[in-house]
Amino acid sequence: MLLAIDVGNTQTVVGVYNGSVLVHMWRVATNKNHTSDELRAKVLPLLVSEGIQPAEVHGAALASVVPQLTQAWRAALGRMLGADVLVCTAASAGALFPTTYANPAEIGADRVADAVAARELYGAPVVVVDFGTATNIEVIDREGRFIGGVIAPGVDTSAAALFSRATRLAAIDLVDPHTAIGRSTEEAIQAGIVYGEADRVDGLVRRIFAQLGYEAPVVATGGLAPRVAELSGTITAINPELTLEGLRLIHEAQNDGAA
Repeated sequence: MLLAIDVGNTQTVVGVYNGSVLVHMWRVATNKNHTSDELRAKVLPLLVSEGIQPAEVHGAALASVVPQLTQAWRAALGRMLGADVLVCTAASAGALFPTTYANPAEIGADRVADAVAARELYGAPVVVVDFGTATNIEVIDREGRFIGGVIAPGVDTSAAALFSRATRLAAIDLVDPHTAIGRSTEEAIQAGIVYGEADRVDGLVRRIFAQLGYEAPVVATGGLAPRVAELSGTITAINPELTLEGLRLIHEAQNDGAA
């Protein structure tokens, strides 16, 4: 079995693969102050709850956008599994991640994993929209190369900024209000944030298509994808497992190369 972990600024996604099949997936809060011991104590109960013993897990792949947690996770996984941990980067992805980016080392691990999985699952060209703390858009061209994309504030990030600065506006559930004209403060905020995010993504994707000179499938992933993607006019698929799948593919390629 393979343990795949995607460490985001807000949430951490943990997945267990049996071969190419994702058999379990959990979303837990990211705590940037956790030590390796605390991380190990967080993961072990998840595995045990599904009847998985650490000895059954023979590898681990990690994508982290939180630098202070990367080494802590490597230590926790190494101690727990007694196995080397693949840390996802543009370099470790190797031939699975051809790119024209000026400085591939600065590309976030989640963006790398998303691009690898999207190209494998949906072909090229393809566009990924990852809804998380940031809304990332990744662009893979007809030649299968990652050529860049967009990084923008995410849904919850935008909402938190609004609620923190507008003292008379209380935090609300960010769901579809089913009206573009809010008939209450709550509906007005929901329309502005939820519809605003869907329309922002559609506008950016259409600009990307115009620059490319052709259209492509658009795949949504991330914890907030189901909330926004169904309101979009350009998103064609939702895949909440995309980042984990990219980690699995990179780990598999490295192991095949070492064999």
